[in-house]
Parts: sequence; C-alpha cells; structure tokens
Amino acid sequence: MSDTRRRVKLYTLNEDRQWEDRGTGHVCCSDEETSLTVTAESDGSLLLESKIITSTAYQKQQDTLIVWSEAENYDLALSFQEKAGCDEIWEKICQVQGKDPSVEITQDPMDESEEERLEDLESAHVLDLPACEPEHLEEIAELVTSVLSSPVRREKLALALLSSGFIRKLLLLFRSCEDSHHRQALHHLYEIVRGVLFLNKASLFEVLFSDDCIMDVVGCLEYEPALAQPRRHREFLTHTARFREVIPITDSELRQKIHQTYRVQYIQDIILPTPSVFEENFLSTLSSFIFFNKVEIVSMLQEDEKFLTEVFAQLTDEATEDDKRRELVNFFKEFCAFSQTLQPQNRDAFFKTLANLGILPALEIVLGMDDVQVKAAATDIFSYLVEFSPSMVREFVMQEPQQADDDVLLINVVIKQMICDSDPELGGAVQLMGLLRTLIDPENMLAPASKAEKSEFLSFFYKYCMHVLTAPLLANTSEEDHDLTEGSARVNPVCPDNFQTAQLLALILELLTFCVEHHTYHIKNYIMTKDLLRRVLTLMNSKHTFLALCALRFLRRIIGLKDEHYNRYIMKGNLFEPVINALLDNGTRYNLLNSAVVELFEFIRVEDIRSLIAHIVDHFYPALESIEYVQTFKGLKGRYEQEKERQSRGLSRYRRDARSFEEDEDMWLNEEEEEEDVSDTGFDKSKSDYGKFMESEKAKESQDKENQPKRSTTGSFKFTFAHSAAANASNGSKPPPSSSSSGSRPAAPPAGHTPRTGLVDYPDDDDEEEEEEEEEEEEQAPRKRPRLGS
Repeated sequence: MSDTRRRVKLYTLNEDRQWEDRGTGHVCCSDEETSLTVTAESDGSLLLESKIITSTAYQKQQDTLIVWSEAENYDLALSFQEKAGCDEIWEKICQVQGKDPSVEITQDPMDESEEERLEDLESAHVLDLPACEPEHLEEIAELVTSVLSSPVRREKLALALLSSGFIRKLLLLFRSCEDSHHRQALHHLYEIVRGVLFLNKASLFEVLFSDDCIMDVVGCLEYEPALAQPRRHREFLTHTARFREVIPITDSELRQKIHQTYRVQYIQDIILPTPSVFEENFLSTLSSFIFFNKVEIVSMLQEDEKFLTEVFAQLTDEATEDDKRRELVNFFKEFCAFSQTLQPQNRDAFFKTLANLGILPALEIVLGMDDVQVKAAATDIFSYLVEFSPSMVREFVMQEPQQADDDVLLINVVIKQMICDSDPELGGAVQLMGLLRTLIDPENMLAPASKAEKSEFLSFFYKYCMHVLTAPLLANTSEEDHDLTEGSARVNPVCPDNFQTAQLLALILELLTFCVEHHTYHIKNYIMTKDLLRRVLTLMNSKHTFLALCALRFLRRIIGLKDEHYNRYIMKGNLFEPVINALLDNGTRYNLLNSAVVELFEFIRVEDIRSLIAHIVDHFYPALESIEYVQTFKGLKGRYEQEKERQSRGLSRYRRDARSFEEDEDMWLNEEEEEEDVSDTGFDKSKSDYGKFMESEKAKESQDKENQPKRSTTGSFKFTFAHSAAANASNGSKPPPSSSSSGSRPAAPPAGHTPRTGLVDYPDDDDEEEEEEEEEEEEQAPRKRPRLGS
C-alpha cells in the first residue's frame, strides 16, 4: 500500500522550457538528513536526492504535484500517483521549513517587504525591453519564456508589452522578416508570440486578436521551429473557410465578433499544441475570451427579432433552394451550440424564443429531406431541444394529431429517420434512439403537475407512434402460417442476415426493453395484443449473436417483473421453446448466449416462480435433464418435486380426515337416535348444516377432477386455470362460500377437519392474492394458481 502511495514520476524543465520525464520510482523523505530521494522502480538506481532547504519555495499543485527550483534554471517536479502520498510528503517538507501544510506554496506571507523589493528589482529589468530588431529577437524570446514560471514576472512583462506598443512593433517586424525569408528570426517570433499567449492576459488578447493584428499573429504561429516547412493557416482562414451570411447581417459589430470568435477558436483548437499538465492553466483566459464572445453573439442575434423571423420564414418556405436551406439549418445548429455557453436563465429564454418562432414545425420539414447533411444538422438541433426541455417537445407532438396525419407527426418523422439511417454504423439512429428514450422516460414526468402529462403522452405514443417503431421488427419476424395451434411457437425464422438490419432491430429491442421496465400498463397491453414476444423470440434464430441476446434480454426483463399476466401469456404461447432450442443448438459452447439463458432459468429457480417452474419441468425437462455442468435445471426439477410432494400430503390428509369425519358423524347420529328423542327442529337444523357442507365439498371435488390436466397426444401436460369467483359466477357456476359474501354464513367445518385445498396450493396464497388485488386494480377478481396434474 505504501509503495503505491509513494509512487511518483520525476520531471525536470529543459532549456526549451519543456518538462521532461526522468523516470518512475518511489519517493521517501529522510528524517535524519531532511532530504527527498527518489529510487527508480526498474533497477533501484537513485533518480533524485534533493536536500530540503528552508529558503527553497516548494509549490503544491492540483493535489498530486510538488514543484520547486534548485538553481536558477533547474526546475523539478514530482507527480504522485495518489493524493495521499503527495499530502504526506508535502507535510514533511512544510515540517522541515516550519510552514503550515494547508498552504500551497512554502513562502512566508509576512515577508512582504522583501518580496516587494525583489519585484522592484525585477520590474526595473523587465520594463527595459530590448529593441524590437531582428538581432534582439532571440533575447526577447528568452525573456518571454523565462517569466512563465513566475506570476509576478508575467504581470510585469504584460504591462511592459502594453505600455510600449511592443506587440504591434513585433508584428510589423514579422512582415519584414517574412518578406526577406529570414527563417531564424521567424522561429524566434513563433516562440515570442506563443509565450505572449501563455501570459494568459485578457488585455493582451484584445490587442493580439484585433482586426489589424490577428492574421499576423496566425502568421507568426505558422513558423514552428520543429517543422521543415511552415503551416498554411492564413490560406485556410482567408480562402478555404468562407463566412456565409444566410441572411445579411447589418450590424457590423456583430459581424466582426463572429469573425474574431471563429479565428480565435481556430488558434486554440488547431494551431496551439495541446497544453501539458503543467500548462493547462496558461490558456484559461483564452477559453474565457472565446466563451464570452459566444455569449455576446447569441445575445445580439436573439435581440434581433427581424433577423430570426426572416431565417425561419426562409427555412420553412417550399421555394427555398436546397443549398440555401442547408446553410440555414447549419446556422441554427451553430446557433444552438453557442447557446450552451449561456447561463441557465438566459438559455431558457433563448429556447423559448426559438419555440415561439416555430423551430419544431421547421424541424418536421427538414428532417424529412433527402439531404444527409441537412438531416444530420436537424438531428443535432432536435437533440439540443430535447435536452433542454423534453416537456416542451412532448406538448408540441401531442397537439399534432388534431391537425396532421400519423405519417407527418414529428415523433414519427424522428422514428422513420432512425429506421432509414443510411450510415452502416447507424450513428444517427443511435443518437435518435437516445432522444426517443428521453422523451418517453417517465423519470422526466415526475413533477406533480406532470401526472396528466405522463398518462396523456404515453397514451398518445402507444396509439400513434408505437406501430411505426415496431414495424421493422414485425416485418422481419412474420409468421409461417396463420393457423398456429394454441401452445405452438412455430414461426418462420425470417432472421435478417444483413448486419445493418440486425443492428436496427437491436436498437428497437433496446427501446422496447426500456418500455417494459418503465411503462407497465401500456407496454403489457401492446405486447399481449400484438403477440409481440412471440415475434421477438423468433430472433433467437439469428446468426447475429448480439441480436439473439437482445431478444433474450427482452424476455428476461418481462420475467423479471414476476407478473402473472405475463407468466400465463408465456405459458399459453409455449414461448420458452425458442429459448430452449437456442440453448440446445448452442451445444457445449461456453459463451455469452449460454450464460444468459442459464441465468434466465436460474432467476426463475431462485425467485421460485412456481407457475413457470411447473411449465418448464412438464414440457422441457426431458430435453434439459442431460445438462449437468450447472445445477439449475436439476434445481428446477427439485423444486417441482418438492411442491408436488407437499401438495400430495395435503390432499391425502384431507381425504383421510374427511372419511374419519363421516364415520364419526354417523356413529354420533345413531347414538343420539337410540338414547333419546331429539326434537325435529334441532336435528333438522343440524342435518341441514351438515348436508349443506357435504354437498358443497362434493361439488368442489367434482370440479377439481374436471380441472386436473390431461395428457395431450404428445405426452405433455396442458394446463387449466381455476377461475375467480366472479368469473365462475359469470359462467353459471356457483361461487364458493366467502366470509365477505352477503347472505347467510355456512357452518364452519368441525374441529379436526382440514379443509381441502387445490392441487397447487401455497401457504401464503391468501396474502399473495390480496397483494395482487392491490397492485392490479384492473382485475375485478383475484387470480388463482395454475393446477398441475400428477
């Protein structure tokens, strides 16, 4: 543990002011000699031995860096693997120097007079800048790079550059050096301009990025010393990158701000090298400069209502040429991207302005265009809107059915774009699928005021849009014939061999799986009405394993709900058959498909889903009993046998107790007749209660015999389900007596008599039925468990 905490990288600053990696090792601080030593982890050699001197200024940066200077031009840095190790060494350094470990630099804050004296000495030298001539450029470059490690010296140099107009003099010198092809001077100018940018001063940026200076700044940065030939950035900015005004911008200040922002962004992203870990804060002010420029551009455009109104008018005008519309859409894309720099309240106002101007109807038009670039840009705009306010988009689409056909609804246009994505990797489809999931996610509708929104939008989605989403799935899983017998899962394995189609179906299944998890009622109704699960499981035959796994995941999510409605649907359709076939076809290969199928059945066993256990064992155990590398299927059989044995004991005990009760009752009646005259009223009442009880029990027994499963011609069992009291009553059957029913209450069975239970009976059956009544209010009567024949 200590080795990891003390593991460091040692860096030194070279003559070119670049940090060089000197090796990786372990640091320790000797208490006797008060020195830092770093031992190489590769060969145990000594990488560093540095005595901690009281006058040395150590600086702690970014929680894992300690930086200091041991000589005028010899800077060192330790980069720790763990923050704890950095803190430990920092405390020891502070202890030796007598400093507070909470500070980030070991210099005495009380010694201000000496610091001011040193600053004055430095400023006297810094302010005396060398003459801006070619022979002094090397000296100027060394001066600029040498001050970067000292905040005080950076500030003094920035003031000197501004006060003397030195930057414009340098840029004039650049032009003459370039005209004379003075390559060495141009290399020095590159170092100078790069160093000036790293001074990180906004006042300098105002000069460097002004209209009359910025292109010369870009020119200086073309002559990097490490390159054999200079870059051609100015040619790109002036000829290749063309500024297009989709609508003429009359505000000259706005136009200048747009030009400046683009060029500065180009300097930061393209020209300047990626800053190292020690330089990442040098350009923070440059990022802020770009940020505030974008804020200003968005604000100026947003305030120009005439401009935006004209843009929307041309965007939705059918007469607008395709090239013009492409430019308009790209403008809005960049406009929305700039808006991400706004503060939250300003961003809200921005998107509300776009919504009021009709951005969503405009997107309906451009998303349906054939131009790939236009559709990609429109998708990006739509993603900004959905990310900003899913409720705003939902509100718009729910108003559409009153005035539009299903095919042109915005959400259906989005689904069709997902389905028709021409990208082989389906990059656009993946993006659109994520947006759809955001729109249908109930987590976005949890506010109290949004309860109606949740119900209304989901009803809208399943009524107007779900059939569009599932169309490719249903088209690729058509049934072999329409005369499928009950309990058969025979479907034509029309599994797509095309990889792109398989990817699309996988995306659709991912979205449907999300619906199963979050849309309990609506998706359940859709699955059972369309027999969707049967069609999905056809994809278990696909040669694309990832698609078969998607189908299996869909089934797994359904079973994971432990909903008896789903369980009965699965058993009635014999929908485990394609899963079992896929497991058997996979053979002895140990792969993800094998593991996923086994996990599905293991879940059923662990959760003790008894109806599914009975169904699996009755129909498929002969095919599964040979699988012994896992105990899952034997475990299912074991649970099945235990349940049968428990139920058999309960049934035989009832029959034995019932016979004993009849014999005792007859003996009691005979003895009563012989010993005394019993009044007719009393005996008739007793006989009446007893007779009613026995008639009720006989009726139940005959009904149970009829409900017991019978073997089919294939030797498998078919299941019958006991109906609820209400269902029996509706079919003309007499409902069993209930303590809560109206009318006279039947006599309770005598003591010692065990009431007869169904063949599948559970000790907590009553509790489970009560819970099911609460959870599924749409059911008018409680369900009973399926009964398995012996």
